[in-house]
Amino acid sequence: MTVDSPNTPPPHNALHILARKNVLAGLMFIAIAALGLWVSRDYPVGTALRMGTGYVPRLLCWTLMGLGAAVLIQGLREKDAPPERVTLGQLLPVVVVTASLIAFALAIEQLGFVLSVLLLVGIGAAAARDIKAWETLAAAVVLVALCWAIFILGLGLTIPVWPVW
Repeated sequence: MTVDSPNTPPPHNALHILARKNVLAGLMFIAIAALGLWVSRDYPVGTALRMGTGYVPRLLCWTLMGLGAAVLIQGLREKDAPPERVTLGQLLPVVVVTASLIAFALAIEQLGFVLSVLLLVGIGAAAARDIKAWETLAAAVVLVALCWAIFILGLGLTIPVWPVW
């Protein structure tokens, strides 16, 4: 017969372990990476000097899987914390940033590159609380310049820069 002392921690069950943020985040990263590897399974990989269309996606998926494993292990090693309640206000930034990405994807062919990036940053700025208008504008201008240099000049993608009306 054993007597549990008041200092004995309660036994862990699988649901308490799965409820930890880092465990869930690690599992999500691993699942997304596995999905990406499965989707790109038929893409030619090539070599490091002569990359195929599947080289970079697979490299990123393996990197994401490694990151997910590291986060998962960290989550499994941490002590149980009391569960936090998630309010609707805490989810608003995630919804706003997702909406800005969707707006960018839908607008890039019609509005062109520059206006779509400005739309992306403008909608995404609504997720921040204490951001000033000039900071948003500066971030948008820098992002337009960097993306233009990388994707249009550097990679030679044929993305419309301005809207065609």
